[in-house]
Amino acid sequence: MLFTILTCYTPSMDKLRSLEIFLATCDEGSFAAAARACNTDPSTVSKAINRLEAQLGLTLFQRSTRQLRITEAGKHYAETVRKMTRELSSCEEELKQLNDSPSGTLKINSAVCYGHLYLRPLLRSFCQQYPAIRLELDINDMHVDIIDNNIDIALRTGYVKDSRLVARRLSPMDFFTCVSPDYLKYHDVPRCPEDFQQHPWIGFRIKETQQLQPIFLPDEHGEYSLYELERSHITDDGETMAYMCEDGLGFAQLPHFLAKQGLDSGKLISLYPHFRLPQDESGVFAIYPKRDYLPAKVRVFIDFLNDALSRMQEGANHSWAEHWKPMIDFNEKRPPSNKA
Repeated sequence: MLFTILTCYTPSMDKLRSLEIFLATCDEGSFAAAARACNTDPSTVSKAINRLEAQLGLTLFQRSTRQLRITEAGKHYAETVRKMTRELSSCEEELKQLNDSPSGTLKINSAVCYGHLYLRPLLRSFCQQYPAIRLELDINDMHVDIIDNNIDIALRTGYVKDSRLVARRLSPMDFFTCVSPDYLKYHDVPRCPEDFQQHPWIGFRIKETQQLQPIFLPDEHGEYSLYELERSHITDDGETMAYMCEDGLGFAQLPHFLAKQGLDSGKLISLYPHFRLPQDESGVFAIYPKRDYLPAKVRVFIDFLNDALSRMQEGANHSWAEHWKPMIDFNEKRPPSNKA
């Protein structure tokens, strides 16, 4: 019976326990039989019925030494209680099915570049696989409280420091030092960090903090360090930065998901091997509120996203950037080629 699961709850649930005992007494016809059905003793059953009658101001059972007979008030009350328990059971079953079946509205928040370049191309396939799920997309680069805004899952880059949330790393965040092939037709290739003082640089301003993204450059041994360089151009939009770099306006350091299209198409060249920021906690994360039971719509979306990234050679601790051959490889004497 439904209320059996409530027997281990706090005293505030005594009314529900009393109703369970009341229905068992109606069905079994005696306190002793009801006690066996409810896994308790006859005195507990008697006390529960007495307490329920006192709360209602009604007599639910006529007692005698030989029999227990339900009153008309008791019959009417039993009908109401049974109807209530059926509705509650139905509601619980419906909610369980909603949690177990991938359906309903899935509200996703994503960083702009990742949403445009990685998430959007996957949505058609996801919707074909899970037609009962409706998508609601919130694409922006500002901090959003996903709990206050009822967001099911957020895709974010950087760091996650909120104890209310679960953060699953989808991939590290690997960076490339990029330039347009056309730019290099008319300019010398930088041979050391100091050479970049003679070249224009495209900077990225982080919207939330208004700070410029730091620049890391390698020495002759391939060891990356932070460098202060003047930015010739600045933008707060990652895709615009990539396009400006493709257009030959200067060098730019792009995260792997932002550099991918340009590198694949040949519109961008990676001057050096990829690098990762010193903090190991950084990366691309799927973030969702902590809860005992993860809704099926969120669970299947995370699985789908992980499978899609795996096909792109990305996982929690690696990305395809590790296999990309740069123009200048510190471990090789000759510049390798990315051409098939």
